[in-house]
Amino acid sequence: MQNKIFPWQDKPENCQDVLWRHSNNPIIDRYAIPTSNSIFNSAVVAFKEGYAGVFRCDNKAVQMNIFAGFSKNGIDWEINHEPIKMQAGNTNMIESDYKYDPRVVFIEDRYWITWCNGYHGPTIGIGYTFDFKEFFQCENAFLPFNRNGVLFPQKINGKYAMLSRPSDNGHTPFGDIYISYSPDMKYWGEHRCVMKATNFEDSAWQCTKIGAGPIPILTDEGWLMIYHGVINTCNGFRYAMGSALLDEKEPDKVKYRTQSYLLGPAATYEMVGDVPNVVFPCAALHDTESDKLAIYYGAADTVVGLAYGKLSEVIQFTKDNSL
Repeated sequence: MQNKIFPWQDKPENCQDVLWRHSNNPIIDRYAIPTSNSIFNSAVVAFKEGYAGVFRCDNKAVQMNIFAGFSKNGIDWEINHEPIKMQAGNTNMIESDYKYDPRVVFIEDRYWITWCNGYHGPTIGIGYTFDFKEFFQCENAFLPFNRNGVLFPQKINGKYAMLSRPSDNGHTPFGDIYISYSPDMKYWGEHRCVMKATNFEDSAWQCTKIGAGPIPILTDEGWLMIYHGVINTCNGFRYAMGSALLDEKEPDKVKYRTQSYLLGPAATYEMVGDVPNVVFPCAALHDTESDKLAIYYGAADTVVGLAYGKLSEVIQFTKDNSL
């Protein structure tokens, strides 16, 4: 990140939390492109001299699709007005009823995209690009129903690794995080449970379901996994953000996990929108040298927000406030 503008604002003096919001949130408005009803739950990655992103843009018919975009500073974005058009990758079967909630990661020689893909219900779609202009779709990773497919940024024990959350065909009232492995980004297996929703009495904000968020970050303490947790309240689902540390070599082993959330819906744009009371992290940039962390999240299923923190403080908070 030394030659790149890292998106950042210093912590406000009156802030007592480990994360703080960008002062001009939301950084992407729901109407940022002419056809959009909402833009949220989107992925960002370092690219050339700046950043590239894959954005969930629901149109005014509320059809869900993913769009490419670019930024010099990670805050001000230009999003393409037409959705990503996929070409055949390792398969000719690129059927898709919808695409939403993307994640993006650079592995070896290309940028890999995962998303919730509509194929007889929600499953995990996989594709790749070298330049964010041409995109190639691969085989779906899993059978329906599944959501929140999140790749690790490097192979583990010689295999690609992906977190996911088996689900159902609707507004899933359950969900735990699993990990699966692949030798070739086509065939997936060795499924293992990583982390389950909590008991209500232990940590109610994550007692209904959980799901992986941004690409895990490798630290000296293991893989930092930022995730969302959900409680089913009398007013519906409430989504908040937490973190966990997974073992570096055996990431199905959880070393620490936050009992308290890192960031929950409190700002107006997080509490008011198409789906109220949602903080849904999908991407994180980090700079180890400067100890900076920038987390992109969907707010109220309507807009994109940005939160900041010190990487070391998030790790320490995860250890000090663990279940």
